[in-house]
Amino acid sequence: MEEHTPENLSPAQRLGRAAALAALIVGGFFPFIWMLLTSLKTEGELQKFPVQYLPSKLDFSNYARVFSEQPFAQFFFNSLTVSLLSTVLCIAAAVPAAYALARLNLRGRGLLLTAVVAFSMFPVVSLLIPLFRLMRGANLLNTYPALILPYAALSLPIGILTLVAFFSAIPRDLEAAAMVDGTTRVGALTRVVLPLSAPGVVTAALLVFVNSWNEFLLALSFNTKLSMRTVSVGVTLYQGEFAFPWPLIAAAVVVATVPLVLLIAIFQKRFVSGLTAGGVKA
Repeated sequence: MEEHTPENLSPAQRLGRAAALAALIVGGFFPFIWMLLTSLKTEGELQKFPVQYLPSKLDFSNYARVFSEQPFAQFFFNSLTVSLLSTVLCIAAAVPAAYALARLNLRGRGLLLTAVVAFSMFPVVSLLIPLFRLMRGANLLNTYPALILPYAALSLPIGILTLVAFFSAIPRDLEAAAMVDGTTRVGALTRVVLPLSAPGVVTAALLVFVNSWNEFLLALSFNTKLSMRTVSVGVTLYQGEFAFPWPLIAAAVVVATVPLVLLIAIFQKRFVSGLTAGGVKA
């Protein structure tokens, strides 16, 4: 069977591949680019007809207003704290759970995996009231744990499923050799499996972080003090009852998106390899 490498593609195939890649790039980046251009416009430019696609001049005043009209730096810090701690907690729980499902001969392993998938399908809105009563009873409202604990729990299924696929792709002989040399099961996990699974762990951590950073409903309901708001809720505070300053809101969205863009850019190779390699069983 002939392999379609870039060298043996016909001009038409190369053109088609380039067009598909261009469409993917435009479709993926267009919303962010449009938001960035909007954040650099004035209200007058935004309301012009026909549409003015590019700002007449680069106006960064909306970014200054983002931090002057609301304590957005505090919102940013709150989101960063909650997202990082919930990611650490979730991965710390997902690693041993995924390892047990991937390696140990557990009775009802298939049922457990089915339960994990089923739990991940629960809409957050259906859990809002019981979670709220739980947090209020524990006196955790308007605190970081009010978001860290449910974020970690709700992201646990995706962390487990990602790591199970990746752990299953690692040959068992590597762990067996380490255990013959006297390493315990925990030692085999920490010294053999986890280093080899670094792309999978990074992938799971990024997915959990992004979910925690973008979550809105629980952040809106559990932390009502202004000083405890996260960026996902803080962005909505710039609109008034009858006014929607879209350039200002767009600037806030761009600022809130920057950490995610940087994370994906920094860990791009590990993220992509983690998404692909975990699906190939050795």
